Amino acid sequence: MVDGITRADITGAALVLLTNGGLHALAMRRIAAELDVQQSALYWHFDNKQQLLAAVADLVVARVEATNARKWQNRILGLGSRLRDELLRYPDGAELVATAIAFRLGAGRPHQLFTAELTRAGMGDDDARVAASVFVHFVVGYTTDEQQHHQAAELGAIDRLDVATGRFDQGLRLIVAGAEAQIATLDAT
Repeated sequence: MVDGITRADITGAALVLLTNGGLHALAMRRIAAELDVQQSALYWHFDNKQQLLAAVADLVVARVEATNARKWQNRILGLGSRLRDELLRYPDGAELVATAIAFRLGAGRPHQLFTAELTRAGMGDDDARVAASVFVHFVVGYTTDEQQHHQAAELGAIDRLDVATGRFDQGLRLIVAGAEAQIATLDAT
């Protein structure tokens, strides 16, 4: 612990800034100011800003859990909805998580959960990892688009769009149908 702060203090302060100001609020100097420490104290705990952002992305997705539904298809649908809900809790939450995933720095929990559910449903390991990636990218991408539309409408740059949760659910069901077809093919052999 340096200057009386911990990694959890830093990521907690960053999460508050993300909640109140979006991704652009996550400047190292602002995080240090929130904690009343010098900016260099943050680098004692994180080698660079990307590591800090990845840790915050991990917090954003930390509460995502699989459901207890009996059918694997419903567990996947529930997992997708829970991931979307968590991303929507934070302005730019989806963009932050997408960046962490793209740079392979963090936010791997949803991929692990989808992979586990698909494997449990009977999909082979490699196919399950690929399908999990498709699910995660769909949810994160859809939610990023949703958040960007909302922010642009708030600024008056575009007309407010009716954000269609039904379209999200429909897209998720279509991907589940593809996974279901793949599993049926495996069962038939």
